[in-house]
Amino acid sequence: MKRHLIAAATVAVAALSLTACGTSEPSTDDSAASAKPASQKITVTDATGTKVTLDGPATKVVTTEWNVTEDLVALGVAPVGVADVKGYTAWDTAAPLTGNPKDIGTRGEPSMDTVAALAPDLVVATDDLSPDVVAQLRKVAPVIQVTSADGADQVGTMTEGLDLIAQATGRTAEADSVKKEFEANIAKNKKALEDAGLGGASIASADGYVDANQVSVRAYTAKSLLGAVNEQLGLKNAWKVEGDKAYGLATTDVEGLTKLGDVHFTYVANDVDGDAFADNLSKNAVWKSLPFVKDGNVHRLPDGVWMFGGPRSMEAYADSLVDALTKK
Repeated sequence: MKRHLIAAATVAVAALSLTACGTSEPSTDDSAASAKPASQKITVTDATGTKVTLDGPATKVVTTEWNVTEDLVALGVAPVGVADVKGYTAWDTAAPLTGNPKDIGTRGEPSMDTVAALAPDLVVATDDLSPDVVAQLRKVAPVIQVTSADGADQVGTMTEGLDLIAQATGRTAEADSVKKEFEANIAKNKKALEDAGLGGASIASADGYVDANQVSVRAYTAKSLLGAVNEQLGLKNAWKVEGDKAYGLATTDVEGLTKLGDVHFTYVANDVDGDAFADNLSKNAVWKSLPFVKDGNVHRLPDGVWMFGGPRSMEAYADSLVDALTKK
């Protein structure tokens, strides 16, 4: 999960040579591509301010993080390489992988040899990836980075990342459709909550994990992506803890849950990583004394809802949340 987001960079030998601006040097195998007129070239400025020039819309794309993998699939582009394919398949079911992408390693430490062997015309990463790893990747292929998260505007950051990937792959029309579908989904689900008398209801979104037999609860504050979507749905965030500036996440324990009061408590879990609430807190006296536990207002959302994904994940989140809250 995201708590292990960044790992130390791994060093490998790059198989392809690139210029500093990101345009690949022509080879005998790339003679047709290198002959493309300048009018077909695409120059994009990524989230780090780096300008990257491509010979044309990228089609052989490698992704190093799940949110950008999801965006690529949502735009109709099948990635040739994906970081942690098994993890993505378990955690992000809103945009199932197409084709047969190669697993390039972990999200923090992609294999340079594997990426180079795929001969991609673009690598899409996030600004969370280690600069050393990005520098290695730039020796293999052009790289663009999107902003992973920004507590000042999570939804805007999410759609800006989608737009950047769309520019690099020539899929701007598809990006517009994805954004419109997301907006329509939020409007539909907001109305469903209002019709059920839940407009303005207090909600606490969370996930949990176990470390040294202690359960840590991760709070998705109003500054988180889930918190921002909750607000768009007309719900009120009940967390009083302050999250980090990028992701809007904060960590508490079962005692910290006593400050929530009477709320709708929803959490994300996955069978591949276990359920800290059902498996570890079900017999805890403090947990059982909480008002929302006594009232049956605890809802585990379905597996495969990725809390840090793109519009498709947030649509899946909104659908599953409304289903849980309105279920009789």
